[in-house]
This record gives sequence, C-alpha cells and structure tokens, in this order.
Amino acid sequence: MCGIAGLVGCGDRETLERMTRIQSYRGPDDSGVWGEELPDGSWWGLGSRRLAIRDLSPAGHMPMADAGGRVRIVYNGEIYNAAALRSELESDGVRFRSSSDTEVLLALYLKEGPRFVERLNGIFAFAIADRREAPRLMLARDHFGVKPLYLARRGRSLAFASEAKALFETPDFHPVVDRAAMRSYLTFLWVPEPGTLWEGVEKLPAGHFALFERGDWKLNRYWDLTFPPDGHRFTGDGASLAAELRERFLATVKSQLISDVPVGAFLSAGLDSSSIVAAMRRATTGPLRTYTITFPKRHLVGENNLDDAAVAARLAARLGAEHHEITVESKVAELLPKLVWHMDDPTADPALIADYLVCREARKSATVLLSGAGGDEVFGGYRKYRAGLAGIAYRRLPALLRRGVLDPLMRCAPVLNGTPFKGYARLIRKWGRSASLEPREQFIQDGTSLDAAQIEALSPGLPGDSSAMHRAAFDRIAHADALSQMLYVDSHTFMPSLNLNYNDKMSMASSVEVRVPFLDRELVQWAAWNIPSSMKIRGSTTKWILREAMRGLLPEEVLRQPKASFGAPVGYWLMGELREMTDDLLSERRLRERGWLNPQAARRMIDEHRRGTHDWALQIWQFLTLELWAQQFMDRSSAKMAAPA
Repeated sequence: MCGIAGLVGCGDRETLERMTRIQSYRGPDDSGVWGEELPDGSWWGLGSRRLAIRDLSPAGHMPMADAGGRVRIVYNGEIYNAAALRSELESDGVRFRSSSDTEVLLALYLKEGPRFVERLNGIFAFAIADRREAPRLMLARDHFGVKPLYLARRGRSLAFASEAKALFETPDFHPVVDRAAMRSYLTFLWVPEPGTLWEGVEKLPAGHFALFERGDWKLNRYWDLTFPPDGHRFTGDGASLAAELRERFLATVKSQLISDVPVGAFLSAGLDSSSIVAAMRRATTGPLRTYTITFPKRHLVGENNLDDAAVAARLAARLGAEHHEITVESKVAELLPKLVWHMDDPTADPALIADYLVCREARKSATVLLSGAGGDEVFGGYRKYRAGLAGIAYRRLPALLRRGVLDPLMRCAPVLNGTPFKGYARLIRKWGRSASLEPREQFIQDGTSLDAAQIEALSPGLPGDSSAMHRAAFDRIAHADALSQMLYVDSHTFMPSLNLNYNDKMSMASSVEVRVPFLDRELVQWAAWNIPSSMKIRGSTTKWILREAMRGLLPEEVLRQPKASFGAPVGYWLMGELREMTDDLLSERRLRERGWLNPQAARRMIDEHRRGTHDWALQIWQFLTLELWAQQFMDRSSAKMAAPA
C-alpha cells in the first residue's frame, strides 16, 4: 500500500514533493518523485510514498520506469492474480527485475494498453505516465473503490493524490464548500462518491479508468457488478451452493495472505470477520494474529452494538490465534480532531474511531490486516435489507390503516435513552417514517440522518438532490429482484463512500494495509449470479448461505450471532467527555460565525437530546465532525496542513 500523487500542467517538483510528503504515513518505507518539462513548457510528474508489502528490496521503488524510461507508474494496492499474470508475461519473453506486482502492471500496460485493467483482480489505484508519443496520463481505480484517488481538473491541468489534503499543496488551490454536497453530507453523514465537500475536487469513480492527453479528459467504465433479471432460474440447491461458496471463499482468503510482512485480521464475534479468521487458519499453520476492540460495559448501556469481546476471545483460542484485545476507555476528545484530518472528507460515523484504534494496536505486530468489510453488501447482512423486504408486505395493508394509525404510532416511539431498548426504539421510529414509501424511496430514506424538512430548518436553501446517485443506481439495476437492487445500490454508494473510505483512511493513518476478501471481484460476481436472494435472507436470518457455508468451521455461538453494528458509544461520550467540546464548537456564537447551520435549530437538537426527549446523538456527532473538518481544512493555510491539529 502506498500514497501516490501527480501533476500535469501545473506545479513543479517542489510541489510534488510536498504532495507526497504530506502522505508520508501511507508509505513510511520509501519515497520517490519523477518529473520533467512538457513540450508546451509546462511540467508533469509522479510521486510515491511506499509501504513495502511485496518485494521489500529497492527493486520495488516507485515511480517505476520501463526499460526505455518512457513509461512510468505509481501504484497503491495489491493485485491478487499478479503471479498468474507474471507467468503469462514471462512466457511471452518479458524479463522482470523485481518480484513486485507494480512491475507486472507496468509490463501488462506495455503489452495491452489501458484496457489491461480489465484483467486485474485486486484493490488498487494507480497512475501511468506514458511519453512514447504525446504525453498521456492513465488513472485507474479498483472495481469497488477500496483504494481512493482524488483529483482536481482545471482546464488543461490536472492534479491527483491518494488523499485530498495533498491537493492543497498545488498552485492556486482555494478550498470552497460545495453547497449541494453539503446537503448530501447532512442527509447521509457522508458525501456520495465521486463527489466531495469541496468544489472542483472529485474522486475517480470505482471501476473506471481515465485518460488525460493534451488537456482532454476521457472517463471509461471498465467493470460493473451485474445481477440476473428478476425471475431468473437458479439451478443449485442450498447444500451444493454452500459447499461451493465455502471452497471459493477459502481460496480467496488464501490468495490474499500473500505478503512479505506479518498478516493479521480484525476479529469480532460477527460472522464476517470470524469467517475470515477461520479461513486463515485453514490456509496456514503459521502465526495467526487477531485484534478485537471493546468498550467498558458502562459505555454501552442502550447502544445497539454487541460487547462481543468474550466470544471473539473464545474463537481466537479455539483457532490458536495470538489474540489482542483493545479496550477503549477515553481520550475521544483528543482523537476526534486527528481522525477528522486523516479522513479528508467529513465522515460522521463514530465507527472510524474503533477502526483506527484497532489498526494502531495491530501495527505493533502486523502490517497487513484482513477485514470483513463487504460481507453485508454481498450476502445481505444489514437490517435495512430485511426492512426493505418487509416493506413490500407492509404496503399491502390499507393505506388508511398504515398512514393514519401505524406510521404515526411508530414515529412517536419513546426515545428510551440509557436503556437496553434504545436501539430498538430508534429502528421503530425509522420504520415509521419510511415503511409506506415506494420501495426505492424507503431504502434511501432508511439510510438518511436528516430528512428534507430538517435540513431546510438547519441550513436553508441548499441546492441539489442528495439521492441522485442512489436513484441512478436503482435505474441501472431495475431488472433485478428487490434484494439484488438494494445490494447493488449499496455497493455503489454506502459501501465505497463510507465503509471502504474509513477503512482505508484509518488503516493508512497507522501505516497498515487492509485487505477485503469478501470483495474479491470473482467471488462477488459468482455470488450475484448463482446464489438467489432467498438464500441470502431467509426469514429473519440474514446471510443464511454464508452461515451454512461456514458450518463446521465456526462454532454455533458465532453462527447464531445477530447482526451487530461496528459502532461506538456516542451517547455516552456526548453526555460525558465530549459535552464540553460540544458546547464550545457548537455554541450559537460559533455556529453563527461559521454560517453553515442555523444556530437555534442546532442548539435545540442538542438541548432535546440532553433532556431525553429526542435521540439526536448521531446528528450532534455529525455537527461536531463538520466543525472540526472546517477548522482543519477551511481555516488553515496549506503550510499548516502537514500535520493534524
């Protein structure tokens, strides 16, 4: 894993060195910069910070050039089919100087051109500078967007980097908030890709590559997840499909253990991470390192997540793992500004704190971690999928009964803060506001933090349609069944913009590489076309087929575990350690000076939450994150961006 950066038609070598230096934690093992003057007198170049995972020798140095020095590459990621591609190229006469997959990418590009990206199976973001003819830059990003790539285009110039903060080092970069993106942030807690909260800064979309030549920008989709049409006849039975899924999954995990540095895994009592650890034990007899995050029980009263450290510890002992348990006590007020800086995009999911702390601890004994991210989006693990399917039946009830009686009753469910029923009450209220909507609107609404009326009260006049990306994804998958539609939409919105985004940023903040076996391209596409939705969610059981596939490899207590969020005790923190920070950063004076949120509306939500009349914990966390982001990225000069506040 690495941090990469580049310029075309703007800046100079010193600019590029600053862009790579600010990402130093992404690659503490090596750094490199290459650049030259273009025929029109402007400049272009590539920069890299390297975290050495494969071929730890200087032969893996980047930017890496071909034998003639006319084509160069910088690359962030891992290619899991690199060995097969290398063998094929060697049979064609290619001679390699290193054992790195970077050189495989370069050789395959020289042989096949930009469409070679279609043959890759892995997680990656890379840039190739080709000056054999007219100077041409190729940018590419992996199928699901595991690895980030930010870019800013201005006329005939282009700047790109693994992290948006590097773009602040480019000439004439003046950060301006995108007001339409602000509406999206208030709606979802994050900004849907490829947008960001800055005007003129975007992400290269997942599954795409782009060519930039003579100022001309051409974006190409090289891959998209597909599903069969509704009514498609699936041929396999549950037993045979579970057996095949098991073998495919074991092979996938084994392929992702290739590394020249120690490998470990996240471990909770959840099905996804437990499945990965069990598969790792099947694949190796060597050391197995696992890492679990937990919170003191007093922090978790009324929170909708499991304190599963004991279950994780029992599984680790059963598998003979070297287990590490990290207990989070406090210091959230110190951590939060730092993590906001590392995230680039404002992302108001408190789960990123747990993610960072696990990675920070793991870095002491492992450089690569395997994560269960993506398992829910592939096999139907989230409650909102069950809610979407239940909504189909609910809407068969008479409209008068639903809208006149049941919906209002559910929306008025008590808050129950400080009790074990708080999470259930929140789900009932959410169901009451969405269940009578048509299917796609129900699904979108279930993923929102604030509705249109609440946003208008908080920040009047924001333009745009926050759900445009979701509706466009629904349109592309309209031929499939209801669950497949939801899985597809999440894989293009929620998953890359939130889960994969914070997985990358929080791991790289600790110089750790995170791999995601559930998002192996071939495994996901096979599951989409061979496992019917009825075997993903069966009755009240989510991920039924995965549970069947792992039967015998995992103990029953793990197979029976209900879905638990990988979250954090936000309510406890807001009433305790973060109370003073909240009153400072979200005071009426501060909000008025910032000018983004209505001070009276925001403070009313804070007061209602403290009185226990409403549960606004996530929204208050969202406002805190936004103000910290503004201080880090809008109030500071480029010279002060080199370290978090």
